[in-house]
Amino acid sequence: MQVFVDCDPGIDDALALAYLASRPDVTFAGIGAVFGNNSVDVTTDNALRLLDLYGRSGVPVARGASRPLVQVPRLGDYVHGANGLGEVVTPEPSGEPVRESAAELLVRSARAAPGEIDVLALGPLTNLALALNLEPELPRLLRRVVVMGGAVRAPGNITPWAEANTYNDPEAAEVVLGAGFDMTLVALDVTMRTTAHEAWLDELGRLDNERARTTSSFLEFYVGHYSKVFGVRQCAMHDPLAAAVLLDPGLVTSSVEVPVRVELQGEYTRALTIADLRPTPAADDERPSVTLPTEVDRDVFLTRMLDALR
Repeated sequence: MQVFVDCDPGIDDALALAYLASRPDVTFAGIGAVFGNNSVDVTTDNALRLLDLYGRSGVPVARGASRPLVQVPRLGDYVHGANGLGEVVTPEPSGEPVRESAAELLVRSARAAPGEIDVLALGPLTNLALALNLEPELPRLLRRVVVMGGAVRAPGNITPWAEANTYNDPEAAEVVLGAGFDMTLVALDVTMRTTAHEAWLDELGRLDNERARTTSSFLEFYVGHYSKVFGVRQCAMHDPLAAAVLLDPGLVTSSVEVPVRVELQGEYTRALTIADLRPTPAADDERPSVTLPTEVDRDVFLTRMLDALR
């Protein structure tokens, strides 16, 4: 399986990369970095560092968008730390970014292997929107796309309605969700119910290898933020759940096929993700549907995430 990861590492992005890197059947077609959890300079550097940590040095990493299509960027360093990895110091990366932009690398990769590459999008969707501008046939060149983002039947995590990745570039999200990709949208609907609890975090802390020890250190900062949200020591596993759904679709035990839109004009609801969930939705809606998971097997996922770090 060839996977192109578009991400903004980021602590939960780190776990997603660990999940993918542990699988011998996964080949990285490339990594595109984007602003989001931190500036694109930080996220690009972190992508290179994490590939070294998880044993996948040499994968092409491209610097992507430094800002949204329209609005000013709003970064998430208060969740991930100033260095994006929970203030944990990691070795300098062995590689450097390629000269292409993330959008250019994705388009070139897709053209070279039509129908063979899956995209896992874990940050704002700016790079994908820019890639669509370069290659309008991208939805037919890629095999499928799994996006972590949105909040359809759950509260947002930035505003009462908006999830962070969608909030960071709603215009890009609206373009990508309507483009016609074979897409699964892993939203807060499932990620906020897929949490790493205290016993799991303790078990991770007992794993005796560099990957697990460093990842556990990353999570301490992240857990500190989420403990304030949940009131107990645990954290949401947004991006690694999306990685797991990409590789193991059977983890999704219930889903719906619906068109999803992004509100761009609302004074209070900008970046809200909207789906027509009525029993009989509008018959004349020509917008492409996406797969929206509504239930996942949390316990199996958490076991596999630990296995990826053993």
